[in-house]
Amino acid sequence: MSQSSPERIVIATRESRLALWQAEHIKARLEALYPGCRVELLGMTTRGDQILDRPLAKVGGKGLFVKELETALLDGRADIAVHSMKDVPMMMEPEFALPCITAREVPLDAFVSSRYESLADMPPGAVVGTSSLRRESQIHAQYPFLGVTSLRGNLDTRLRKLDEGQYDAIILAAAGLTRLGLGERIRSVMPAEVSLPAAGQGALGIECLSARADVIRWLQPLVDADTSACVLAERAVARALAGSCEVPLGAYAVMREGRLWLRGFVARPDGSTIVRAEREGAPVDAEALGRALADDLRAQGAEAILAELG
Repeated sequence: MSQSSPERIVIATRESRLALWQAEHIKARLEALYPGCRVELLGMTTRGDQILDRPLAKVGGKGLFVKELETALLDGRADIAVHSMKDVPMMMEPEFALPCITAREVPLDAFVSSRYESLADMPPGAVVGTSSLRRESQIHAQYPFLGVTSLRGNLDTRLRKLDEGQYDAIILAAAGLTRLGLGERIRSVMPAEVSLPAAGQGALGIECLSARADVIRWLQPLVDADTSACVLAERAVARALAGSCEVPLGAYAVMREGRLWLRGFVARPDGSTIVRAEREGAPVDAEALGRALADDLRAQGAEAILAELG
């Protein structure tokens, strides 16, 4: 294989409709970059796709969606794996690298309902379905009169459960709905002030083995500098606070006039306590900015919340 351009790239991917869309998207980008290259998909079912009867936080968290794909990288069946960045564990083993984060979709949450316009429009006792403690804690904090129930399954399953009347509304990532051509299901996009997103939400990351300098080089043209800085800052917050599915935690950065504006929160799952902080800094200092924001949150009471949940 020539040093300059690849002849064949194999992408490991989960087999959900959204994961396949993401892998196909990266496949098309690589084929456009390297016209002589054969790009193939290696579809896999992960533990996270198989365990659908319990909340993620209870069965091992985000790593469930990544492990099998990493095994395929290790044993040489695949060259890269494409992930939704919010599914990538904050701590990665040293043999794996994440050299490429691509341009971000809308990173916000979407309110999906056939009956109501928004959370504020819902009557007391109405039931909201969500799969995340992050969303659940923010709903409890602002709309304590609403019921919140666990919601698992792929995107189509979740929408079907809503349509069957199991929930009055559900909260999903806007990016996933948009990518699958389901944007019309979004009743309203939730502002960050109402539902601060998860670290990395809406961004795709490409993983490979750290030792594969050739692969890392091939991926460089796909890197989006602004998205990368935002996601690095967000993940630094989550990593510093031992972020996983088990902790209600949000981190969201945007570029404002060349500066990185970062917001974060930690909450009790019932929303009874919620600690917020924000900082601004240079994009080159993204990770340091994230760590500093985590320190701010700890100083304001996140430490006690984390100790309780630990």
